[in-house]
Amino acid sequence: MIYHVLWQTVMVVHFIVIAYIALGGFLAWRWPRLIWPSLGFATWGAIQLGGLVECPLTALENWARAEAGAARLKPSGFIDTYITGVVYPTRYLTEVRVGIITVIVISWAGFALIRYRRHVAGKSQTSMA
Repeated sequence: MIYHVLWQTVMVVHFIVIAYIALGGFLAWRWPRLIWPSLGFATWGAIQLGGLVECPLTALENWARAEAGAARLKPSGFIDTYITGVVYPTRYLTEVRVGIITVIVISWAGFALIRYRRHVAGKSQTSMA
């Protein structure tokens, strides 16, 4: 029972991490310090997509699933098990990846623009004083 709860919890955390990878830059518009974890998670996501290392969340979920007597995730991992072919058709994988990268770049560009505007506004207020 405990292992079943564990792998279900890890699955939820994994979805949250993936959502944060895609949308964390937008949160940084309001809370600027969140840009650093956003950059870190996005970098980690790129490393994962490159197949350079196994995601520790995937490894933990697979371990807990095995202990619970459940099937492991697909060999290609979490995204291919729960998202690709479920949320969108597999044939659109490239388009979805490009879309997510575009969303991430837009969020970071928006963050940079907001920071720049705040910086310029701060300079103009100090020069007026």
